[in-house]
Amino acid sequence: MKIQKVVKILSKRLTSKLVIIAIFFCLSGCNLQDQSENIDSVDSKKMTEKVKVTHSTDSFVVASASHQPTIYISAASDPLILWAVETFVQDVHELSGQTLSVKPVAAYQAGAGIYIGQISDDLFDGSALLPTEVRKKLIGQWENFSIMRQQNQLVVSGSDVRGTVYAIFELAERLGVSPWKWWADVHNRRQDKLVLHLPESGIYAAPSVEYRGIFLNDEDWGLQPWAAKTFEPDVQDIGPKTYEKIFQLMLRLKANTIWPAMHDTTQAFFTVPGNQEMASKYHIYVGSSHAEPMLRNNVGEWDKSTMGEYNYLTNAPQIKRYWLNRVKEVQDSNNKSIFTLGMRGVHDSKMQGVESVGEGIRLLDSIISEQRKMLDQQISAPLTEIPQVFIPYKEVLELYNNGLQIPDDVTLVWTDDNYGYIRRLSNEMEQQRAGGSGVYYHISYWGRPHDYLWLSTTSPALIWYEMNKAYQNGAQKIWIVNVGDIKPAEYQTEFFLDLAWNINIVDASSISSHLTAWAQREFGQSIGGEVSEVMLQHYHLAHKRKPEFMGWSQTEPTTQTQLTAFSKEQIEQRINAYQRLVEEVDRLSTKIAETHRDAWFQLIEYPIKGAALMNFKFLYRDLFAYAKNADDKAHFKLLSTEAYRQIETLTEHYNRKTSQGKWQHMMSMAPRNLPAFKAPDFNVPQKLQTLDCNIENILVINASDFANQQSAKDYRWKLIEGLGNTKQAVTLFPFAQQYFHESKPNLTYRLNVENGGQYIVELRTLPTHANKFDHQVTLYLDDQKISEVNLNTKGRTQAWKQGVLSNALVRHFDITIDKPNLSHELKFAVNQTGIVFDQVMIYPATDKSCY
Repeated sequence: MKIQKVVKILSKRLTSKLVIIAIFFCLSGCNLQDQSENIDSVDSKKMTEKVKVTHSTDSFVVASASHQPTIYISAASDPLILWAVETFVQDVHELSGQTLSVKPVAAYQAGAGIYIGQISDDLFDGSALLPTEVRKKLIGQWENFSIMRQQNQLVVSGSDVRGTVYAIFELAERLGVSPWKWWADVHNRRQDKLVLHLPESGIYAAPSVEYRGIFLNDEDWGLQPWAAKTFEPDVQDIGPKTYEKIFQLMLRLKANTIWPAMHDTTQAFFTVPGNQEMASKYHIYVGSSHAEPMLRNNVGEWDKSTMGEYNYLTNAPQIKRYWLNRVKEVQDSNNKSIFTLGMRGVHDSKMQGVESVGEGIRLLDSIISEQRKMLDQQISAPLTEIPQVFIPYKEVLELYNNGLQIPDDVTLVWTDDNYGYIRRLSNEMEQQRAGGSGVYYHISYWGRPHDYLWLSTTSPALIWYEMNKAYQNGAQKIWIVNVGDIKPAEYQTEFFLDLAWNINIVDASSISSHLTAWAQREFGQSIGGEVSEVMLQHYHLAHKRKPEFMGWSQTEPTTQTQLTAFSKEQIEQRINAYQRLVEEVDRLSTKIAETHRDAWFQLIEYPIKGAALMNFKFLYRDLFAYAKNADDKAHFKLLSTEAYRQIETLTEHYNRKTSQGKWQHMMSMAPRNLPAFKAPDFNVPQKLQTLDCNIENILVINASDFANQQSAKDYRWKLIEGLGNTKQAVTLFPFAQQYFHESKPNLTYRLNVENGGQYIVELRTLPTHANKFDHQVTLYLDDQKISEVNLNTKGRTQAWKQGVLSNALVRHFDITIDKPNLSHELKFAVNQTGIVFDQVMIYPATDKSCY
């Protein structure tokens, strides 16, 4: 039974009320206009550019049947630049069928052509290729580049090797080449004539964040088995062949830093011959996670049987030798390393032997001092110029907050709470540190309260908000994103890294434009907007509840699945919304060229249908529990079971048929085999625990629908497109941390109720964090203060768990309406920035809250 058939069966069972909901959903979000233009006919010059530039007024023909300009490079070019140029030539050939010639020269050769190189190359020495002002801007800079036309010459120059390589791949992408051409099989669309469109002044680009990269993590069910069994069976692991493809992807995405895979299923990065050399070849910095100090992968390298306990209090000499040996191994100047300082347990656990916060602070202070001595003695560069990071993750944050001192030149890398909400950022004093700060962020996670290792559904708007907030509070040194197995986190990975490269690539009102440009590049101008709308709705529904969380189970400790917290009406609404998504995916699938069907399946069809089917599995199971007669029960049981079977079928297709089996073993439909991924369980209790709220009695006000607003100092209330359950959450701009002690910014909402009495005001904010856990909101009713509530949660409390599982922090206020049928005002005042309002609900005190 196919999804289409499931949809048809359900449509016959839906109530007329649900049909109305479906029509409303379609009118408000569906674009059913038929687009007949085929992907192969897309004109690349119409593509939305991801880098903001002025209007294109200049163009350069890169290749056509009658014109193939020569590429001139310095004869002394770095090997990585030579590789990038050769790759670009291959890209051009795949796009146009034309092959450009590459000519190494000792000096500038006057004449038409494409000139590529570092600003320090002889190619640019004494030539008129670059204006003096551009030359000055490039010399001595980090990864900057310029692309400009000088009459019949295209001049591509970088401040250093990576800057030059990024410029080359910027050219390729502007011509229509996807960075995911290998990793998602996005084949180039043939074009008779390749024309590069530029602003009149050309392009000048520089990174917003110095070190930008990815963390390969929780690779046990995807990347590792795929590499070991499919792509690199000679190594039987993630080895140099796999890392080469990863590093090539990173350079196309303008990234420069890797935290290698580090689970016990995978051999430690430095123990596999060729891995380190491959990183050096591609000029990639190698760092390590919060649990891996001094580039040591403890789960793979610490041998308790020969080394003893990983306990610094009792085994310091052995541990110091262990660290020192790695420093000696990477001290060669060709190796680019970022050293993580400090210490935790062997694998994401607390330090052994530490009994108190004070003891932990004293011990870490001693450890960091010893680690820096090693670096100072073994590496020729000055200690303050050796990249070092300290990552206050989990219990280490408590030590830092209680007085642990970190050397000024060391970069503080703040972390999110594993669910996309950054725990802490640098205050004004910390922002003056020479080492600056950065962020370690998750779009994939293993752990409590529940994993999300299967699909990648973090809202782009949430990524934009949290990372812009971090940037505005000084986190500009290093950004690392936990991408899990890379697939299927392709879009979020690119969005994160694009922000790291250019923090101003989109603003609060244009976040979706990035996704639209991405979809147009991957699948064509004609349907890019429609694809973007489908993906945005996919992320929106998952923001309300990720597909991995639909079983209402948890892990660590693991619990079994149970009925959802949705009411029957909410279940029907959610089923209908996912039905529409499936129908749209199927409709758009007919417009995808055969050459792009594998990419379509990987990037769009599998994740959206997978999410829909996971919802169907649990929501039909709930309807089975609600059903009163045997026929209805049998019907919903069939639909729930069939949804599970379809997940199996889709996953089998991903592994065995996509790209002729290229991705065999990459996709697991049950990472860690948690209960949420199992076949549906119909042994539900007789007394249903499902929440049955009275939606009709609830007055719902979106945070964006305020009647009045009061700002303070230089801060203003603004909407963020796509953020929150309302898709237009409201917060204070700019995002720099600021307290308000007297005149507090506030938002006012008007309401009118027919009956007097006791009511509940339910405020829903995003579960963001404050440095001191002191976000506060005060409610006023008709200018009379009702009460003040604290918002933040600490640690891994039940309130925090519920907040991240639903992406909502809920606070309740009791109010009395003694004058019905009159307009009243609710005013919410905040004590500081960082509070994000999403929704306000008002209902009789005798009623229950809804999910």
